Amino acid sequence: MIKIGGYTLESRLALAPMAGVTDQPFRKLCKNFGAALTPSEMITSNVRLWEREKCRLRRCHDGESEPRVVQIAGAEPAMMAEAAQLNVAEGAQVIDINMGCPAKKVLKRSAGSALLQYPQLVHDILTAVVSAVDVPVTLKIRTGWDPDNRNGVDIARLAEDCGIASLAVHGRTRACAFRGEVEYDTIAAIKQAISIPVFANGDITSPRQAAEILAYTGADGVMIGRGAQGSPWLFREINHYLEHGTETPALPLGQIHRIVQQHLSDIHGFYGPVKGVFFARKHTAWYLAKLAIRQGENSQAALALADWRSRFNKLEDCSAQLDMLDKIFKHLAEQQQEQTIKGLAA
Repeated sequence: MIKIGGYTLESRLALAPMAGVTDQPFRKLCKNFGAALTPSEMITSNVRLWEREKCRLRRCHDGESEPRVVQIAGAEPAMMAEAAQLNVAEGAQVIDINMGCPAKKVLKRSAGSALLQYPQLVHDILTAVVSAVDVPVTLKIRTGWDPDNRNGVDIARLAEDCGIASLAVHGRTRACAFRGEVEYDTIAAIKQAISIPVFANGDITSPRQAAEILAYTGADGVMIGRGAQGSPWLFREINHYLEHGTETPALPLGQIHRIVQQHLSDIHGFYGPVKGVFFARKHTAWYLAKLAIRQGENSQAALALADWRSRFNKLEDCSAQLDMLDKIFKHLAEQQQEQTIKGLAA
């Protein structure tokens, strides 16, 4: 099992922190499906911005199970250390440092993956944060800042020397953002170079793929990001495959309906009736996209889901969203029944 500081993880799976995605309702959902680590959305190290509603909600961890992981981002060692201390005072049990984000607004502040160009600054930030808190500090990076400068191994060694407890590596460079194929050779080299736990990250969307990446890289665990959007049960499926070597049957539509319904209700409760409607649209779009793949992207059912999604996005009331969700799944169940009858008659 993977150990991070004094915490022994219950699985080899972590949820990737994603701004605008991994809010508290989604973190709890992924945790229930078997993600051992569920870090917060990225929080700025500029504490003067913390009273803004967006930052306040990102720092909410009420009712979350251990270990509570908070990810911080910034480029000033002293500010990062202060942010870490304040988050620990608010209940954070692990501090994660973001040096992997490729978003332009983050890079403009020389934070996120931009830091990979400046090893001395990386050293200063890691040293400052590790020294400032008495909880484990973890790090997320990319393989380098562009394909000609994959310095992930050097950064990984530096991180271990600074006292970082575990490392997550996205298999693309800063310049690649989320484009092109993920390369896992650098992750494998990093695992060979250091002794702390390593999580492989990047385009992991199926149980078999997760197992193959673990075998290829030698990583201790995998970190799932966009693959969990619209299918948080992917964590359960991967855990089952890693333990038994077999894939689980597809979840019944009725069970998916209940999962999505509860998730939307939790979003409405967390954000309130106005912002809750907005965030529910985004997650519902991901659920419907995954259901379309399951139905067959060019099938009649999948085409109908695109229409349902368009109609759902026009709703401005929580109750109306839940009512339409019921209609969507009723429609899918009826189509499924029709297909079953046709199959029996053939």
